[in-house]
Amino acid sequence: MFKIARTGAPQTPGADSFALGESGQELLSQFCFSEGWSGDLSNGLFRLGERAAAMHGLHEAECGLLNLVRCYDSTDRNHVLALFEQAATTSSSFCFSTTIILASGQKQPVFCVGESAGLEQRYSGSMLGVFFFPRFQLEAKGRIFNHHHQ
Repeated sequence: MFKIARTGAPQTPGADSFALGESGQELLSQFCFSEGWSGDLSNGLFRLGERAAAMHGLHEAECGLLNLVRCYDSTDRNHVLALFEQAATTSSSFCFSTTIILASGQKQPVFCVGESAGLEQRYSGSMLGVFFFPRFQLEAKGRIFNHHHQ
């Protein structure tokens, strides 16, 4: 996914100047919020942070993989499922990006980076990763919807 979103004037104080002294974390939080997740391969359950669960339209922090990816763009869903399936069989690092289709019809971009480990024994192992959510949403036609701060 490669999208450009234009919002006009910078909406974050100081966003028009780049301070070299800022840490990567400060810069990251200016443009997106992130939240960790984990997966237990012995029972197939994923545990998301509260904000990531809400962004995925989930009412519980714990869910199965199919419930996790249900809100993803339909053209990406099978690719994401295949990626998780591959990571569940071989210890690996992975990443993907897609959009979450919100109830309003807008699309929320999401980026995921993760890794799987401990797969030496059958029905064991875990996954660990982080979701990154840019602080904007896209209209269904791909244009920017709204600069969103939380």
